[in-house]
Amino acid sequence: MFVVRERFKLDERFLEQFKHRQPEWGPLGYITYKRTYARVVHDDSDGRTEEYWETIRRVVEGSYTIQWNHCLSLKLPWKPEKAQRSAQEMFRLMWNFKFLPPGRGLWMMGTDYIYTRGSAALNNCAFVSTDELDTDFAEPFCFLMDLSMLGTGVAFDTKGAGTVTIQKPQIGEYTYVAEDSKEGWTDLTRTILNAYVGRGKRPATIDYSKIRPQGAPIKTFGGIAPGPGPLKECIANIDTILAPRNGHPISSSDITDLMNVIGKCVVSGGVRRTAELALGEPNDTEYLQLKDDKRHHEKLIAWRWASNNSVIAKEGMDYMDAGKQTASNGEPGYFWLENARAYGRLKDGPSYVDLKVAGTNPCAEQSLESYEICNLVETFPSRHETLEEYLRTLKFAYLYAKTVTLIPTHNERTNAIMLRNRRIGLSQSGIVESFTRHGRRGHFHWCDEGYTYIGKLDRLYSQWLCVPESIKKTSVKPSGTVSLLPGVTPGIHYPHSEFYWRTIRLDKTSPLIEPIRQAGYRLEESVYGDNTIIAYFPVKEKFFLRGKTDVSVWEQVENVAQMQHYWADNQVSATITFKPEEAKDIPFILEMYETRLKSISFLPLKEHNYPQAPYQDISREVYDFAVSKLKPVNFQHVNTDEAQDLYCDGDKCEFVAPEPPLPEQQEVPFNDDADEAALPDETEVGAPTP
Repeated sequence: MFVVRERFKLDERFLEQFKHRQPEWGPLGYITYKRTYARVVHDDSDGRTEEYWETIRRVVEGSYTIQWNHCLSLKLPWKPEKAQRSAQEMFRLMWNFKFLPPGRGLWMMGTDYIYTRGSAALNNCAFVSTDELDTDFAEPFCFLMDLSMLGTGVAFDTKGAGTVTIQKPQIGEYTYVAEDSKEGWTDLTRTILNAYVGRGKRPATIDYSKIRPQGAPIKTFGGIAPGPGPLKECIANIDTILAPRNGHPISSSDITDLMNVIGKCVVSGGVRRTAELALGEPNDTEYLQLKDDKRHHEKLIAWRWASNNSVIAKEGMDYMDAGKQTASNGEPGYFWLENARAYGRLKDGPSYVDLKVAGTNPCAEQSLESYEICNLVETFPSRHETLEEYLRTLKFAYLYAKTVTLIPTHNERTNAIMLRNRRIGLSQSGIVESFTRHGRRGHFHWCDEGYTYIGKLDRLYSQWLCVPESIKKTSVKPSGTVSLLPGVTPGIHYPHSEFYWRTIRLDKTSPLIEPIRQAGYRLEESVYGDNTIIAYFPVKEKFFLRGKTDVSVWEQVENVAQMQHYWADNQVSATITFKPEEAKDIPFILEMYETRLKSISFLPLKEHNYPQAPYQDISREVYDFAVSKLKPVNFQHVNTDEAQDLYCDGDKCEFVAPEPPLPEQQEVPFNDDADEAALPDETEVGAPTP
């Protein structure tokens, strides 16, 4: 896939400075890193996982290996000494949490998997349209399945509704042998789907014997094999959806349900999370009612939990009915397709350079063509003293993102788009912290200057690498576990409060428990009898001014509009929380901001007073006492390779297959970038695969 003739290596003398040190972790940073991003060190007899210096060495060396071999393949200039200095600076910036690659990059960059299988696993999210179902019925569904199993969240639209008629499959006199691979699972799904539109015959029997048993390790990508069960269930669910539709045109409900059952299969298939976003039409009543619990309770519990549902909004539309539904349960979200096509940053006016945009990714921060994938990087302006320092960080964040575009994926159709657009997304987290530290005007000035500088960098580096300039370059993603590493507020969102407990759930068998106990953290058995232990982490927000309950819905939307104006030429991913008395404002907000936004979603702000909730307010005194008892966590010689929650790099737009719910959770809608307190715990560790 990608010919590696030379491997870049950081100077060992440089690395010696970091081998026995830890960075300035956030309160949950080290445990989050160890359980999510640290790979097993296979040449170590203890079977331990990486320490942070080893992870960023792998990431940096992988990035510069890609650049070097790209230059070799095209016979372009490459200066080893300059590359070594540059790589060491990238290492230091990541060590000091000035920027970080997405979770996908922390987990996969620098592995042989990328060189042999392509770059799809380095990309966060993707979009596929169903508007060509009459040409290739199965492909959009199989694209979602394939990319999801590689850890890439996928959004889709319902434009294919009504374009094909479902038929009763003809049965062929043959046995289909399901191969034990991601490709094998996808090919079987393709065969079954195509049989429902008369393109091929359904096998008389399916042989699942080649699929590894549940619990077997997946050595190349990582994770644990689920056995054939999830695939069998997926095929049965496809039949449940399509068999009753014989003779009827496919509907928006059918499309969404098929995507959802595939997403459920992936969740159950050894990688615990999936990310899906459905984009329907605002006048499609059937689509808008898909998650109506009274009408569709069984399907909602069975698989419709697996996607966020949004609408493609249009300037001048009547927002009253949809806005009232959003005010009631948080869905739908909104994506203004025409704004995404016409504009980069709103400040720069319409340019129409992105006219082929067809949708967005599951967290709605990237404009995307159908079959396009996106590559994001996260910067932390609140961890910078000066604009000049931040601009220097942007150079290396940009360089990482551009490097990912140098490796093709395994999908030819995706490559034809990605290699032309070279779309990237330089994001920010800790935006609200930066408002406090640098002032709102100061932060937007940094955004404006930074965006101009990124444009200069792109012209310079694209000329050096002999590749197209990136069609769009900046966004704001919701973040999640990545922002936990330095302990900054995620994306554009406000903190819970100044002092609080942040709880995480661990399976009772988790090897993480004893090191956490020895470090002095509070541990409790779950009151719900679900075989888990609850760990309590005391958190103090460093640059606290106001929490999410102190800020109006209008101010939150204005923040999004300002970041869309000064920074994001793609989009700003944000879920706006609102109090009960603010719900009536949502239709009017949508009408007033329709020309200043590209995407937005909402979530009711509710008080969750159930025991062991993910966020719990505490006093300064409780915080100080808890911190006084803590010692450093020691994970040496512990295999922490338990979970890779890497879809879309932010579990705010990911969904976990339903596990034993905490009270009230089932009442909360599954939303873009949904509020963490209302969803299964984002840092849950070691829970058994459903």
